[in-house]
Amino acid sequence: MSKIPTDYERHALNGPTMGTRWSAVFHAPAATDPEPVRAALAEAVDVVDRQMSTWQPDSDLMRINRAPVGTWLPAPADLMQVLSKGLEIGQLSDGAFDIGMGDVVTAWGFGPQEADTQAIRTSLGKAHARAHEHLELDRDALLIRKLAPITLDLSGIAKGYAVDQMMKVLHRLGIENALVGVDGEMRARGLRPDGRPWTIAVERPDYEARAPLSIVELNDSAVATSGDYRHWVDAGPQRLSHTMDPARGGPLTDAAASVTVLTETCMEADAWATALMVAGTRKATLLVKKHALAVLFVHRDGNALRQTHIGWNV
Repeated sequence: MSKIPTDYERHALNGPTMGTRWSAVFHAPAATDPEPVRAALAEAVDVVDRQMSTWQPDSDLMRINRAPVGTWLPAPADLMQVLSKGLEIGQLSDGAFDIGMGDVVTAWGFGPQEADTQAIRTSLGKAHARAHEHLELDRDALLIRKLAPITLDLSGIAKGYAVDQMMKVLHRLGIENALVGVDGEMRARGLRPDGRPWTIAVERPDYEARAPLSIVELNDSAVATSGDYRHWVDAGPQRLSHTMDPARGGPLTDAAASVTVLTETCMEADAWATALMVAGTRKATLLVKKHALAVLFVHRDGNALRQTHIGWNV
């Protein structure tokens, strides 16, 4: 592996987005001014937030959510791309990944509003219209319409897309060696100064503290993790994850502690991590092998953690 020229400097940038922070570490010639890079990266993630946030009432996604069933609406190209990939992975995962669970997310208080007990009772056990069967896209005309009263939520894929967009910005600016991320969704390009791949820590699924569990090398690839340990609600003695199960219309009750997926794009890694959490171990294993994914499953066995790697070189 070739090393980065010695006259290159390391830059570490970050900023707020989507209730968390974006980050970028890259190496570039000493004369590079980081401020235009910072501004371009901030704009890239802000575009995603403006189009796809459920926390901004005037976002393009919320405009679609408010629209009547059967009405064609214009959608920006970025949003169309994410919706298209979301429906694709929804179909490939047999509905385990479903971007149409926004009403359930809201009912349980994981959106902008507090939990609604009546809405929870209504959603539990309800047969939900699956987004990949009830959302129609005209990709050429950039039009979308709902075929059933579904509420879209892109929290399981939008951050990954934002990471991909950040990497596109750096590539456009001629920066070929970089690591970018939004929260725990990460993508790498090129190498570190020593000629080695970028390394990141896979977080230990701990409710109380942040600590590494294992290390993964990224070489022109992306990684994302879905877990039960960052956002949850306590229902009596049971702790319920923020990840929703379309089959029951509520939070997952029996799932892995975390699922980490390694793929080429962060958007795909983000969506597949959620899909495999929802699918359950047996079905998830079949999906991983069918679609040739690289995955790390972490399960809780009492107070111990059990790791299972599939398609993952360790």
